[in-house]
Amino acid sequence: MTAKHPSCRAIEVDLVATATGDAEPRSAERAHRHMNTCAACREEFGRFRAVDHVARGLHVTPAPDALAQSRAGLESRLADLKQRRLAYRIFPSPLGHILVGRTEHGIALVEYLHGGTSLRASRLARTEGVEAVAGGPELERLQRDLMDYLAGRRRDLGWPLDWRLATSDFARAVLETTAAIPYGAVASYGGVARRIGKPSAVRAVAQALRWNPLPIVVPCHRVIGTSGRLTGYAGDKLDLKQQLLTVEGVQLHAARRDFSVARERMYALGEGETEYCLPTCGSIGTRSLAEVTLFASRAAAESGGFAPCGSCRPDLHPIN
Repeated sequence: MTAKHPSCRAIEVDLVATATGDAEPRSAERAHRHMNTCAACREEFGRFRAVDHVARGLHVTPAPDALAQSRAGLESRLADLKQRRLAYRIFPSPLGHILVGRTEHGIALVEYLHGGTSLRASRLARTEGVEAVAGGPELERLQRDLMDYLAGRRRDLGWPLDWRLATSDFARAVLETTAAIPYGAVASYGGVARRIGKPSAVRAVAQALRWNPLPIVVPCHRVIGTSGRLTGYAGDKLDLKQQLLTVEGVQLHAARRDFSVARERMYALGEGETEYCLPTCGSIGTRSLAEVTLFASRAAAESGGFAPCGSCRPDLHPIN
């Protein structure tokens, strides 16, 4: 059997949905435009329509089991195609070209293309079980949202997420925990490991974040080493991590081939506590970052639902 042309695979969801009357106007327009130049897809569309037309009679007149099975098979195929389809858009940004991919369930992929500008540079080109199709104007809002975030004009993207590209249940637990780290805050890999109940799995946490399919929206740039150094990000792109943290107001020190968080200039929250402190309060400044979350500002801490410490009173004596 001859393999389908990529353009035919890409249009298949629109084709089936149009045949069954489930397509939105833009989807139906794409399907008809493609069929104008593709005889094979016109024939397949005709078969889909015939099955759908006859099978709709099942609601009025009982039909042979074969027709019922055909209709069920067509509906199952449409559901499967929709499930596998991922619409993407690639656009330039201050961090280089970024690909954003969306399924019917939410955003499944945010990817730095590291110098590439096309789908060939993306992991989608090597991911089985996903049908990548170029998205249209419906993805423009995502681009605007992300550009506003990178410019510091918004703190929360608020996108629904599809976790299908998480590599395991462990990886998903790491990603969901990382997604809960507030804007303008940093936690350590050891801290994330403790939060998922696996304190010895620090390296596994780092590996899961290395392959984070949703950077920025799942903010792995907010996870640092227990030494305070930024350590890895997106392979070896520490400059991207530094830029993202700087946008969020996190104070950094330049270090040899790395950056480190200026802990003495950030508010601190101990593990399991509900009040944030000045960095000089009690023993908080000497505790391991595996047990402490740091905040760039009082607003960042309080947006997470935390109150100022009643002893050191950061609300009365804020960090300059």
